Amino acid sequence: MTTDASDAWKQWHENRVAAVTAPFGPLALTATYWIEDYPEGQLPDIPGTWVAEEDGVVLTAADADGLTLDGRPLGGTVRLAADTGPESGARLALGGKRLVVLVREGVWGVRVYDPGAEARRAFPGIEADPYDPDWALPARFTPYEATRTVRLGNADGRERGFDLAGELRFTLAGRERTLKVARQADGGLWAVFADATSGDTSFRFRFLFTGAPDAEGRTTADFNRAQLPPCAFADHFLCPLPAPGNTLDVAVPAGERRPG
Repeated sequence: MTTDASDAWKQWHENRVAAVTAPFGPLALTATYWIEDYPEGQLPDIPGTWVAEEDGVVLTAADADGLTLDGRPLGGTVRLAADTGPESGARLALGGKRLVVLVREGVWGVRVYDPGAEARRAFPGIEADPYDPDWALPARFTPYEATRTVRLGNADGRERGFDLAGELRFTLAGRERTLKVARQADGGLWAVFADATSGDTSFRFRFLFTGAPDAEGRTTADFNRAQLPPCAFADHFLCPLPAPGNTLDVAVPAGERRPG
């Protein structure tokens, strides 16, 4: 059982490194621009004129600007909705770069993914602890009666709403601990947490994902798969910071630690 779990963890770690280093993975993100910050409609190093409206972004470009939409040269005016698929499939491109349209709480922006980014070329890997079965902890999920939306600081310095679905309880260092969690589309749970290693031997916070709990709320908090947030790889992500109470007062020397 331990060998199987260890092998599965090694495969997970390899998949994580592959995803982070992919041509349009987190290391390729070089900018996030909020259109409201550029009232003249001119974004740094991106051609065209960008106007944010309530239900989308209006982009006006000339043929000479070099933009393409769905693989075809863009000349004229087009209305863009937020990209919802993988970054590699973003509709708008500038040469080899992908321009991803996003919206957060009604604020529209554009992200630039560049496969030639220096961070991607120079990436040293992900520092992670080897698999330890003692860090795969039985856990129980207790849902709230209704989703609770809290305002959390984000890695970019702004506050945004974050939906919490309930609490995940597990025993660690002889005491019951609790993390507030969100629910994923597939039923799995997501915790943003920090611990006594955060900002020292690990990044300042990490993500923990679990499988969907069963009918009695049981699942596994496997800290071997604690992972770095996207903002550990590029400064232009908006990762939420841990909710109040989600900083564990013990060290969690497991999972991904930091780029390195």
